[in-house]
Amino acid sequence: MDLFRKKSIQSLIKEVGQKDITLKKELGAFDLSMLGIGAIIGTGIFVLTGVAAAEHAGPALIISFILSGLACVFAALCYAEFASTVPVSGSAYTYSYATFGEIIAWILGWDLILEYGLASSAVASGWSGYFQGLLSGFGIHFPKAITSAYDPANGTFIDVPAIIIVFFITFLLTQGVKKSARLNAIMVIIKLAVVVLFIVIGVWYVKPSNWTPFMPFGFSGVATGAATVFFAYIGFDAVATAAEEVKKPQRNLPIGIIASLIVCTVLYIAVSAILTGIVPYQQLDVKNPVAFALNFIHQDWAAGLISLGAIAGITTVLLVMIYGQTRLFYAISRDGLLPKVFSKVNKKTQTPMMNSWITCFLVSIFAGLVPLGKLAELVNIGTLLAFMTVSIGILYLRKNNQGASKGFRVPFVPYVPIMAFIFCGYLAFQLPATSWISFGVWLVIGLAVYFGYGRKHSTLNSSVKEMRKVS
Repeated sequence: MDLFRKKSIQSLIKEVGQKDITLKKELGAFDLSMLGIGAIIGTGIFVLTGVAAAEHAGPALIISFILSGLACVFAALCYAEFASTVPVSGSAYTYSYATFGEIIAWILGWDLILEYGLASSAVASGWSGYFQGLLSGFGIHFPKAITSAYDPANGTFIDVPAIIIVFFITFLLTQGVKKSARLNAIMVIIKLAVVVLFIVIGVWYVKPSNWTPFMPFGFSGVATGAATVFFAYIGFDAVATAAEEVKKPQRNLPIGIIASLIVCTVLYIAVSAILTGIVPYQQLDVKNPVAFALNFIHQDWAAGLISLGAIAGITTVLLVMIYGQTRLFYAISRDGLLPKVFSKVNKKTQTPMMNSWITCFLVSIFAGLVPLGKLAELVNIGTLLAFMTVSIGILYLRKNNQGASKGFRVPFVPYVPIMAFIFCGYLAFQLPATSWISFGVWLVIGLAVYFGYGRKHSTLNSSVKEMRKVS
């Protein structure tokens, strides 16, 4: 059935060499590790830790992070092998095209558009809040009407700072991937320094009595907490979207994916342990829990630095998310499932220029005008589905002897991919029903786009027609 027509791994790799649509190979293992850390450490550690501790897990937030981290580690190993085998832009979308066929690839691609696009909008809104808070400390205030998304009851109509940061990041990305990676690395080092500062200061103020009771909401609370803080790990898969811009991808992609995840998991566990050790978990339901904890122990100077680090952290998340979105559009467009404007590459900068500005416009609309509410849960569903599909894809690769002959290979197959699938599936079912309903609506829209445009314009469809003419 042509819905499940596949692209061979050889044809996917061959397409990378087409001169008119080639991206520039400039990234090494360090750049990729910084890209991964840049995407992972941000909103999750600076915002979600407090809510997850206060409402779901209590001091057992540590276990929530370990559970989420395990799900991601297993999935990351699967991503690493796919990245070695198919060093092509598009991440889970491209991998699915090679293993499960076009319709599954489209569903995954549409799913990832939701992840990167709406996560970018949510992160831009979060950045706006931190930035306005920083300026207010210097006595600078924006008119209320332009400080937040459309909510006439509160006198707000548009979030101008959120729109400005989206345009700035997009401008940076269109100047070339190396420049973007350089700025990202600098800001990642700043936010890592800030996180380490919190650990070094906070560890001396930990009161073990705050860890009792350790699991106040039972294991179900820990599981819900794990599903919530899973948002804190989203981003390492964005490393895979950079595949076509990587030098020695078989070696560097796995290093970037796994190194960034290990660094972030260790830091998350340390921060959650110290956070709940300093402040009783009941008091952590605040928007800036890490800075709040330092204020709680009267280290106000350090709290100010944490807020600055949070802005740097959220900026890099936004950069990597918008980057991932543009490369995803690029890959889907090259396959004909979206209009060709998304895969046109600027000859001077070797970046998808028009694609970047269209993405900027769409993200800024949502960031500036739409109150996003519980967006994290919706984004989590999309990501978990992508992880589950990639995990099963490894079993397909091995069964058909298509796994990487050189580069990274997942150890202990089939156990690791199966564990990745089970862990991610378990977390997905901890999310509320409203998230599943919203995701279902998004999926129906995606299928309408595929059957209305993508199926007819698919490059595979064109090649099948040509073969029929010849025969």
